Amino acid sequence: MADSSTIEPLSDGTQQLPSSKQNGTNNYLIKVSDALPSHHEIQKFLTASNCGAISTFTGITRDNFAGKKVTSLSYEGYTPMAVKELTNLCCDAQKKYPNVARMVAVHILGDCPVGEASVVVGSSSPHRREAIACTEYLIDELKGRVPIWKKEIYEGDEQSVWKENVEWKDGRRRRVMVKEESS
Repeated sequence: MADSSTIEPLSDGTQQLPSSKQNGTNNYLIKVSDALPSHHEIQKFLTASNCGAISTFTGITRDNFAGKKVTSLSYEGYTPMAVKELTNLCCDAQKKYPNVARMVAVHILGDCPVGEASVVVGSSSPHRREAIACTEYLIDELKGRVPIWKKEIYEGDEQSVWKENVEWKDGRRRRVMVKEESS
């Protein structure tokens, strides 16, 4: 029998909370590895008979940043710590959005070419507003809390750059996408 404080891997390597920590019907699909589950697997996991809404967010590598051509991203992280923080994140989201039935928080480590997904978060609930709000909370908090670092690799002679999440600066939360008014 596994210790209830550990994350138990499923047969495919996916990390899932032990049943003793699933708080009744709440389920979390958590994975940090070199590959993401398929869209179908994620949708199937989030589907629950008492839910009429599934909301997901998928982060895709884009081909540009600040006028530079991006060829790929590379992610690094300490998997046990990242899994622990994703678990804490889902638990926090469950408290904030108590009607959410299931949540997904998966992220790759390693290289991610342009056009490929690097992160997927999602949730299911009886109604859309809570699923959408929970999914937004999951991605915003994941970017600020989870110890996974992103390196952008550029085409040509330009150097690669380790990127800081815009949501966080010097260990403090920042407002995102808010235009500052001049005095």
